[in-house]
Amino acid sequence: MNELKLDNRRTVLVGLAFLSICAFWQMYDNLVPLILGKTFHMDESLTGIIMAADNILALFLLPLFGSLSDKCKETRLGRRTPFILGGTGAAVVLMNLLPVLDNSYAAQAAPFKLVSFVIVLGLLLVAMGTYRSPAVALMPDVTAKPLRSKANAIINLMGAVGGVLYLGVTALLYPTAKTQGLDHVNYQPLFIIVSWIMLIAVGVMLLTIREPKLSAANRALEQKHPEWNLAEDDGSGGEKLPAPVKRSLGFLLASIALWYVGYNGVTTWFSTYVSEVMGEGVGGTAACLMVATVGAIVSYIPIGIVASKVGRRKTVLCGAALLSVCFFTGFLLTRWSHTITPPMYAAFALVGLAWAAINVNSLPMVVEMCRGSDVGKFTGYYYTASMAAQVITPVLAGTLMKHISYQILFPYAACFVALSFVTMCFVRHGDSKAAPKRGLEAFEDMDD
Repeated sequence: MNELKLDNRRTVLVGLAFLSICAFWQMYDNLVPLILGKTFHMDESLTGIIMAADNILALFLLPLFGSLSDKCKETRLGRRTPFILGGTGAAVVLMNLLPVLDNSYAAQAAPFKLVSFVIVLGLLLVAMGTYRSPAVALMPDVTAKPLRSKANAIINLMGAVGGVLYLGVTALLYPTAKTQGLDHVNYQPLFIIVSWIMLIAVGVMLLTIREPKLSAANRALEQKHPEWNLAEDDGSGGEKLPAPVKRSLGFLLASIALWYVGYNGVTTWFSTYVSEVMGEGVGGTAACLMVATVGAIVSYIPIGIVASKVGRRKTVLCGAALLSVCFFTGFLLTRWSHTITPPMYAAFALVGLAWAAINVNSLPMVVEMCRGSDVGKFTGYYYTASMAAQVITPVLAGTLMKHISYQILFPYAACFVALSFVTMCFVRHGDSKAAPKRGLEAFEDMDD
């Protein structure tokens, strides 16, 4: 048996935890702003502050619980699985209180109900924050380092499936003809269905993934390949990064923050940009973003294979360069035309490809720099960098658009992504190690 052949079935099953997370966040981002605005009559500023709370909390919760899961004593279920089960259970209970409070307030408004809704929402965000890093860290725990880009591609696909499941259920339950003209929409059936998607996904993962056994096997494999490990034992049972590796990690985290500033700036403000600059409605916005999403989805697996052959760093650099060019092209195209044109769709498809090249490889590069005992902590570092950017960029981009011009959006994004290309040039560690050709040839066999 080839020890460097990725077990695709197992990776899909590990990805069920990420599927449940993405199904929740797709629902949260879509429904909570509507409830806050239409039921509780909050203005855009207050709604925006509440919606930013998840990213602010994530800055603290994701590194904290990632590190806690690293230090967790190995249980019968492993180190990560107890966090996944506990977080999912708490989240399912709390999320189903939201539509109850929403419907109750719509029937008879009362300050106590509003306060209760906000408190439950805060507790729900904490519950989700307790297990995101452990859930993402589970894949590196059970996957050999050279295979993690390909495995992360599958994990990203599972996340996309979670989002698509939510969107499909929503389209079926709440067509426009059914909700148009209603003073209040009851979202409780949707919350219930999404909670069952989460429970079933995590339940199947629990029944099929034996974390302690798989983690032990991967640690044994890692011990047979000491050349994979960049961290050094500090003599006290902990790990110490050599100075060059620490420097690479700093530049990599800076790169992650910079490309998220650019990318999230566009995804946050694109609908406003299209409305103000081009006079288009939400249909054009949705079509462009859907093309980008599809471009990313169809690219995940090929990008994982390419990165395993040419290296993660080169793949990320190509992705950052392409993304910056695509954003500047978007600026030119929207200057030349006031309608959504086929070249714009092509540019956004390439945005999806570029984002896949970056997204598939950046997390594996971060966790490549640590040993297995610190995977959760390093996953937290990754999310700290990305979430910090997502807290800053809506405000920064919005301020520039307000005081300079809406047309600054695409040059703003292109500039920050170009800066991430520069910082990535200083990253010298975290790439996948070269493997024998026999191992790489097995990557082509996706059906085993």
